[in-house]
Amino acid sequence: MACLVSGSLAFDTITSFPGRFADQILPEQVHILNVSFLVPTLRREWGGCAGNIAYTLQALGGQAVVAAALGNDGADYLARMRGLGIDTTAVLEVAESYTAQAMIITDADNNQITAFHPGAMQYAHEIKLPARSDIRLALIGPDGRDAMLRRAQDLSAAGIPFVFDPGQGLPMFNGEELRQFIALATWVAVNDYEGKMLCDRTGLSLEALSNSHLKGVLVTLGAQGCDVWEQGQRMHVPGVAAADVLDPTGCGDAFRGALLFGLEQGWPLARCVALGNQLGALKIACRGGQNHAVDRAALGL
Repeated sequence: MACLVSGSLAFDTITSFPGRFADQILPEQVHILNVSFLVPTLRREWGGCAGNIAYTLQALGGQAVVAAALGNDGADYLARMRGLGIDTTAVLEVAESYTAQAMIITDADNNQITAFHPGAMQYAHEIKLPARSDIRLALIGPDGRDAMLRRAQDLSAAGIPFVFDPGQGLPMFNGEELRQFIALATWVAVNDYEGKMLCDRTGLSLEALSNSHLKGVLVTLGAQGCDVWEQGQRMHVPGVAAADVLDPTGCGDAFRGALLFGLEQGWPLARCVALGNQLGALKIACRGGQNHAVDRAALGL
């Protein structure tokens, strides 16, 4: 069984600000905001939600099929994914564009400010579903607007259940469009902020969203764990204490990679989420979105 992971592939430039953003921004002066943060450290990492999710799914023993776009600087990223065993036949290489780039600043409270250049991601709508008969599950993550719309229609037409995970792409869509995504999806995954925005734009509560055809609505809560909504009922799955807190970049993606693995195995949703919480804790103890080691035996797999 294979899982299609649709979303961005990007290079993450990650910096750390040793102070707190809140101490540097004057609320009464935001209309003339002009702020500079001194960031003593800088790293460049493999990133993008599709790449990060596929990394964890593959490390857990799943088969990830990535549907995403890379630019003319993406050859090394493509080679890396292939080396990990990830299927890249649905990765589009765009010669006239750079790979998407995320510039991330993290403060001492693990708050983040991100600037994102979409680059080749803007061509991702040209990608067709790969001709693999064993794809039984998919995830639609943040991507080009047209790509996300097309992927939902294509997956629905192919009868492939998918997780709708709009992430930072959620603001691109109005309420009607979001309701259409939900109508085609089998699960919805958001963090708590995205969950509030989703409810605001659709006019539907989390209870109402879950009390529908959806098999589950997941609301991640960082270190606090995750709320699992099924048929109008909420269950809280507690978080897992991390050995260290170094970098939150990609924690949600690690969670989603584990979620997909559990869904592939046919596990109950709460068990999938519990594994996701474990992977989020593993990831936050490592810098970058694709550097955490996954010990299947230690995870009881």
